[in-house]
Amino acid sequence: MKTVTAEEMAELDRRAIQDLHIPSLTLMENAGRLTAQEAAKLSPGRKIAVICGKGNNGGDGFVAARYLLEMGFDVLVVLIGKAEEAKHDPKVNIERLKVPINEAADAASFEVMKPKIADSDLIIDAIFGIGLNADLKPPYNAIVTWLNSLDKPILAVDVPSGLNATTGKIMGTAIKAVKTITFAAPKTGFYKADGLGCVGEVRVADIGIPV
Repeated sequence: MKTVTAEEMAELDRRAIQDLHIPSLTLMENAGRLTAQEAAKLSPGRKIAVICGKGNNGGDGFVAARYLLEMGFDVLVVLIGKAEEAKHDPKVNIERLKVPINEAADAASFEVMKPKIADSDLIIDAIFGIGLNADLKPPYNAIVTWLNSLDKPILAVDVPSGLNATTGKIMGTAIKAVKTITFAAPKTGFYKADGLGCVGEVRVADIGIPV
């Protein structure tokens, strides 16, 4: 089985977008759609909480939320940060959503969301992807620790947040997923150090990036 480091995956992304002229929004759409399909199969009930960061991993989460809503799920979307701070592609997909984004820019605002998240049947972790290379800082570390404390299945998008995709090192704290849907190829960190304890079952999804 071929695995890739974070750096190798970034280069595959670059080639797909710049050399093969595959729109980055198309790749995000594919990733989010396949995530939604996986979540629909995995969730034991109809309530799904999608916890998103401001980067492209969060963008995948916003797309997944849109598809899950179309499937009839009760979807709660929480953005760790503010929508105005999101990158271009995630911001486009925030605008495509037909439900409000719940902004949690700090620990206090996230605290308000806890009862609704805790009432969900499944949590989708779309906070950080392959780009993480430093320990999680507040409020992210406390949020990840709290999500792990819930008796809920967690589906990680591409990489469990807090896991170094290359080394398998936990960056302070990391999501403990029951399943990880990862794109193009599995990451080397899944099978090193702490990786296996974070990723759960791994599904590799083809989103259109040649490997």
